[in-house]
Amino acid sequence: MATVRRIGFGTIFELENDVVGIGTDNPTHKLQALGNIRSEDATDIGISSLTTYQGFVDKEARFTTGQIDNQSQSGSTSGEIVIDGDVTVSSATTFTSGPQHLTVTDTFTLPSGDTNSREEKPTPGSLRFNQDFATLEFYTGNNWATVNTFTEIQNSPGSRGRGLLGGGQGPAPVYTDNIGFIHIPTFGDSQTFGDLTQETTRRGCSSSIRGLFAGGFVSPTGTNVMDYVTIASEGNAIDFGDMTHQRRNHAAVSSSTRGIWSGGESPATINVMDYVEISTIGNSLDFGDLIRIRKGHMGINSAVRGIWVASQESGAGVGEAEMITIASKGNSVRFGGFSDGPRSNGGAASNPVKGIYAGGYTGPAGTRTSQVFSCMIASEGNFINFTDLPEAHDCAQGMSNSTRGVFMGGFPNQSTNTMKSVEFASGGESVVFGSDLASNRNANSAGISDSHGGLGGF
Repeated sequence: MATVRRIGFGTIFELENDVVGIGTDNPTHKLQALGNIRSEDATDIGISSLTTYQGFVDKEARFTTGQIDNQSQSGSTSGEIVIDGDVTVSSATTFTSGPQHLTVTDTFTLPSGDTNSREEKPTPGSLRFNQDFATLEFYTGNNWATVNTFTEIQNSPGSRGRGLLGGGQGPAPVYTDNIGFIHIPTFGDSQTFGDLTQETTRRGCSSSIRGLFAGGFVSPTGTNVMDYVTIASEGNAIDFGDMTHQRRNHAAVSSSTRGIWSGGESPATINVMDYVEISTIGNSLDFGDLIRIRKGHMGINSAVRGIWVASQESGAGVGEAEMITIASKGNSVRFGGFSDGPRSNGGAASNPVKGIYAGGYTGPAGTRTSQVFSCMIASEGNFINFTDLPEAHDCAQGMSNSTRGVFMGGFPNQSTNTMKSVEFASGGESVVFGSDLASNRNANSAGISDSHGGLGGF
């Protein structure tokens, strides 16, 4: 390898031990040039640090069309700057981006995308435009909340509260495709909403905007079909997609964005959980597994946590409950349960704080009961006695707003069209809410509400 090479007009060019010198015969860096360097179009790849020193335009360095004042360590750049590699910035250097002040005529562009393109680990306060909902949304630290829904709920909580009941079994073996609706804050009879895509049983979950009805019994076995409706607009349900398994006698929970179904018969009892993003039409995906196989169980939830309550196995109930974090896929873990023994086929409703489980069967023998139990969703522990239904009851389906749960239909002695109401704040006896469902029904009808699911409705 040449160590010193002199070429032309006394110019010094030295190559020694992979160190190159131009204008010096004693280079100390890989490439060291003394004198003026000019280039029409230079590209630097892999720059790790920029250092200024005496003799190199100390007060003004130009990058693209911007200007950096190295003495005051201030300035700005514009145009396109591409750096491939590490960049070292001194502690005294300040970078500023974005507008400092906005006037009434200024605009700026927020990040935009559909629900599926949200950050996986957003920072609380993150703001974006959701193309699915055509509205701004922000991250609360627990879930994404749409600005318009949050404002509506804060300013006028009574404006929400539409509940829907879809499908179910009337006098055996008749199944219905009817969907009825009520206004939960106002006692009264139900009205006709529309029809499901099938005459069958269903299980439901919902955001504040959209309700989903999934699975159910279609002779001779179950179905994996999912339907959806826009809760605020009466009309027939529309196909949403398919679940991973055919299911009946299953359960559901939801947040403001995600719906989850668990267990059921397929035709054998299973422990599999499926989930969907409620705003995005498509097939369900695997969420995780229950601790045990379950059927005839129910789901209660806050905006963050879902709890699977009770179960029916070989004619006997199950007293233990399980919980999941709705935003995080994974298997369920133990939550607590009923201290007085196994239960199955009750109804369930919840607000952000409390869950209630009403009626169903109790004990190994499967005795129908009127008892209503409650639990605090955020605190693992057993369900405690809360109140009683007017009569022993099983297979009623629940829906709720932040203050009241309503249980519709069910089977006291035969299929019924009555509705019962329970106030979350009190342990007083439940009262009749109304009657006149479009038809008597029990067995896996699906209850949903626009007030169900964290800031998406509560």
